[in-house]
Amino acid sequence: MTLQELILSVDSEQYSSSPLFKILQQTKPEYGTNRRIKVRSVNGDITITNTHIGSLGDILTYPIDVDQDLNISKVQLLDSILLELSSRGFNDVEASEFWDDMTNLQKAKIIR
Repeated sequence: MTLQELILSVDSEQYSSSPLFKILQQTKPEYGTNRRIKVRSVNGDITITNTHIGSLGDILTYPIDVDQDLNISKVQLLDSILLELSSRGFNDVEASEFWDDMTNLQKAKIIR
């Protein structure tokens, strides 16, 4: 399953207050690469990797690999990915600048 398929498979009403979810819903998938979003448990915490490589359109096309030993629902999985994508720790100004850069395809390709 790709990130876009995961987004389409959950109840969008549940994420109505998430600006990031709305951005991802409106982003057109691009070609992507052979990268994969990796999900595993490290010391009891869910760890997400490869969500900051490429533009948002690329990231939407990445398949999601969940560790076999990790029992996680689609909602928990999406919540964890959104948390990782939101770059926890950014203040509002930094987050706004980050997403402006990520939604600008020319800039995102250069940055990533």
